[in-house]
Amino acid sequence: MRRRRCGVSGSRTIALPSPSAVLPAVSSPPRHPQAWAWLFALSQIGGGAVGLQFGWDWGVPLILGAQALSFWATLWPQSRLLSPVLVRLPARERLVWLTIDDGPSDDTPALLDLLDRHDAKACFFLVGERAEARPELVREIARRGHEIGNHSYSHPEKWFWALPPRAMRAQIDHAQQVLGALAGRPPRWFRAVVGMANPFVAAALKPLNLTRVAWSARGFDAREADPACVVARIARGLRPGAIVLLHEGAPHGNSVAIVAAVLQRLGRDGYRCVLPLDDAAADPQPAPTAAVRGGAPAAS
Repeated sequence: MRRRRCGVSGSRTIALPSPSAVLPAVSSPPRHPQAWAWLFALSQIGGGAVGLQFGWDWGVPLILGAQALSFWATLWPQSRLLSPVLVRLPARERLVWLTIDDGPSDDTPALLDLLDRHDAKACFFLVGERAEARPELVREIARRGHEIGNHSYSHPEKWFWALPPRAMRAQIDHAQQVLGALAGRPPRWFRAVVGMANPFVAAALKPLNLTRVAWSARGFDAREADPACVVARIARGLRPGAIVLLHEGAPHGNSVAIVAAVLQRLGRDGYRCVLPLDDAAADPQPAPTAAVRGGAPAAS
C-alpha cells in the first residue's frame, strides 16, 4: 500500500476541559417523516406548471434539478434535507464524541482496554447480526460505560442507500430489537450505513425515537491503514463538540493502532472523549419493536 505524507503542524496553548464536563443531550428524532414527499411532489408539479406556462426549456431543468437535489441529499451524510442529522454537538470546552462503527469484532476487547487506559468513553455503532453472533461483547461494551448505537442489522453497504421502505424499516427495527435486548436498553442513536440515508430512513427512525448521527471529523480509517494519515485527517476537523468517526474490524487489520493514535492526538491537544448527556429520564424511549412492520413513505 502506498504511504502518503499526512502531517498537521502547529502548536497552541490548550485549555483543558474540567473533569465533570459533559456534552449536552441533543436528541433529534424525525418529527415529520412525510414532509419530503410533499415537498418533492410540489417541486415536480411546480416544474410541470412552469413548463406548461413558459416552455419546457425552463420546466424540465426544474424537475430534474429537484430530483438531483434529492439524490444528493441521500448520498451526502451531513445533509438535513431528508431527515434531521447530528453533525457536531454544541460545546465550548474541548470535548468530542468518539464514535466507532461496524462492531462488534475481534478488535472490540482491545479497544475497550484502550479506552479505559485513556479514560475515554465512546459510542459503538453496532451491526445487529454481528451483535447476535457475539453477545458477550455487546454486554461488555455496556458494562464498561460506553454507549451502543444502531448501525443496521446486516450492514448492506452497497445497497443501503437504495433500500425501499419495507427493507429499510426491517434493517433498523431488527437491529434495534437485537441491540436493545443485549444491552438492556434500546439505542437512542442511529448511523446510516456508509452515512447514506435515503428518504425512507426517517419513517423508520421516528417510532423508535432514534436520532441520526453523522460526523464532523473523519479519517477514512475503514480503508486507510496508516495511523498518521488518519490522525492528520481527523485533526483537521477537530473542534469542541466534534463527532469523530472511527471503525473497528477493518480489513487492513490496523484498527486498534489507529484508534490508539487518535486517542493520543486527542489527549495531546487537550480533548476529552465523553458521551452526550443521557436525556432518557426526561424523554423515555419506546421498547424495541417485537416485529418488523410493513413500510410506508418516509421523510424528514
